Amino acid sequence: MQENHKRDRVVVGLNLALPLALAACELGHLDMPLARLFGGPAGFALREHWMLAEVLHGGGRVLSWTLALGLCLGVWWPFGWLRRLALSQRLQLAVGTLAAVITVSLVKNHNGTSCPWDLTDFGGLIPPASHWLGFLTPDGGSGRCFPAGHASAGFAFVAGYFAFRHADPVLARRWLAAALLAGFVLGMGQQLRGAHFMSHTLWSAALCWWAALALDALWRPLQRLQQGLSPYQGNPRLP
Repeated sequence: MQENHKRDRVVVGLNLALPLALAACELGHLDMPLARLFGGPAGFALREHWMLAEVLHGGGRVLSWTLALGLCLGVWWPFGWLRRLALSQRLQLAVGTLAAVITVSLVKNHNGTSCPWDLTDFGGLIPPASHWLGFLTPDGGSGRCFPAGHASAGFAFVAGYFAFRHADPVLARRWLAAALLAGFVLGMGQQLRGAHFMSHTLWSAALCWWAALALDALWRPLQRLQQGLSPYQGNPRLP
């Protein structure tokens, strides 16, 4: 399976692009300059904008969980594009999507970094600090703002690339593009509101992608094990 990953240009490309984007953002200290494009000492003007707060945030969350529920039900009752997948691939898609969400949530729950709108630069009470310090000690604010949880509502669906890439490579690439676009749109909406920095969104994308990649690397051996344990494989012939 690892050899398949090495030969897959999409996998290789994203495994290069994501670390480069993260390095540019982290080492270039781009978070604050980018956030200042949308906010200042008086806060973020678009924080309560209905399109961002109600449609992209509230509506996006409902849509994402509805789609995730549909993928789970589609494991046993496939519909639409899911009919092109075998049972094990549909299960991989559902598990991969949920695993990505859980991965981002676990990291968030163990990080005490506050949101940009809590910081003194943007009218809050908390001095700016590295989000890496948030794993050691809370910064005194609300915390749980790193990485971007809402963006993972889109990025989590990158698992579909691995589920579809053998059954329908064209659909797999389109699915991946749609998941990445959705994640960045949702993440950008939260950045405009002051809920996250750009690095929060990029780390969410990376964690979702690497969770799906790791699951795909494990899935083929599990399939072989399942086939080896199947009661229909290798049964002795009856006398």
